[in-house]
Amino acid sequence: MSAAAVALQKKLEADSTAYQGLQKEYTKAVESRQKLDSQLQENKLVQDEFKLLSDDANIYKLIGPVLTRQDKNEAVTNVDKRIEFINAEIERIEKQLKDFQEKIEKKRVELVQTQAALQQHVAGPK
Repeated sequence: MSAAAVALQKKLEADSTAYQGLQKEYTKAVESRQKLDSQLQENKLVQDEFKLLSDDANIYKLIGPVLTRQDKNEAVTNVDKRIEFINAEIERIEKQLKDFQEKIEKKRVELVQTQAALQQHVAGPK
């Protein structure tokens, strides 16, 4: 195998490793997105339940092993802020996912080009 072929083989291996790393990061981001979706749905359910309660209803919050009484307005505000925060995180993760998709596609194209160059080099001139 010539020096050029060895260099192409090493580049192919490096690109492949980088591609796999990007895919792992993408998978982690997708899992984070799914977790945020779950949290968002849960908080929206709580928000909907709060709408059904009367203003003088008793609301309790679990703090450690203790249930503590909480003012309805405070509880509603906390849930609204949590939903706002989760939505901001979802936006951030969505941008991250888009960035990963672009990087993965770019790296895939590099891999295909390197693989084609290596195959062409190994086949030699005909």
